[in-house]
Amino acid sequence: MEKGLKMGRIVSQEEITGIVKYGRAIGKTFVVTNGCFDILHVGHIRYLKATKELADYSIILLNSDKSVRSLKGEGRPINSENDRAEMLTSLCCVDYVVLFEEESPANLLAKIKPDFYTKGGDYTLETLPEREVIKENNIEVKFIDFVKGKSTTEIINKINNR
Repeated sequence: MEKGLKMGRIVSQEEITGIVKYGRAIGKTFVVTNGCFDILHVGHIRYLKATKELADYSIILLNSDKSVRSLKGEGRPINSENDRAEMLTSLCCVDYVVLFEEESPANLLAKIKPDFYTKGGDYTLETLPEREVIKENNIEVKFIDFVKGKSTTEIINKINNR
């Protein structure tokens, strides 16, 4: 681990910009992804491992509870933002977690300007809400395939049907 780059942490938006600036100064690369990661499952793990393989450091932009409710509706998230963030930072493939309140991480992406940005295979460059920020900042996008049959919604439905 490089001096000044303490991994496996929940950091503020201000902290992450400083971390990235320092990392870039010593030649490190950064990959960003975002999501709710409400009920962590094997699909998430495989996605996050594939994300981490792209760069020296991985940053997860995590939807806050308010943001998840706005996207997924009342009753979500199942797990609080603090619990979700702590679970993510315990994974060896996650270096930093940053919470955000908006529905889209576009503003935060514009501040971080990562080398890479990953999204699930259900998106295309044209359907990404963040596409303008990605183009403006020359961020390379990588789409990662989902693991069939593995999703938080499917887990919730399975529990409700028992």
